[in-house]
Amino acid sequence: MPSRSAGILAFRLPHRRLEVLLVHPGGPYWRNKDLGAWSIPKGEYGSDESPEQAARREFAEELGIELAAPLLSLGEIRQRGGKFVLAFAAEFDVDVAAVHSNTFEMEWPPRSGQQQAFPEVDRAAWFDLTMAHSKINEGQRPLLDRLERLCRESTT
Repeated sequence: MPSRSAGILAFRLPHRRLEVLLVHPGGPYWRNKDLGAWSIPKGEYGSDESPEQAARREFAEELGIELAAPLLSLGEIRQRGGKFVLAFAAEFDVDVAAVHSNTFEMEWPPRSGQQQAFPEVDRAAWFDLTMAHSKINEGQRPLLDRLERLCRESTT
């Protein structure tokens, strides 16, 4: 059964220009990857947690920031590997210099027997939609289009 994740696409509208917050995964496998490597803050959840609770938890874990803003549904997408991502949007400004992610441990270098800790997210950045489309994981691109449509509808 494919895993299920929930996440939040934070956005802001400086000078009426839509910008989105994306995160870059930490760890040695992602160190030199950029285009198509970025994501919304998200993570898996089980039957004991609602998607909204999981999305807020993951936002806090990956950015070090509690999000109390109301969430707007962006629906669900399916990534290439089969994972389902239920996404929400929140108008919320984040100082990316203040982002502090939780960590995970893995054996590194491979087959060394040594465990090293790495940040789950090594950086976060604001992008306009054009740049975000090139940076974000291909399977999450529809979320950008849905957010743009939602913002356009709310201003008309």
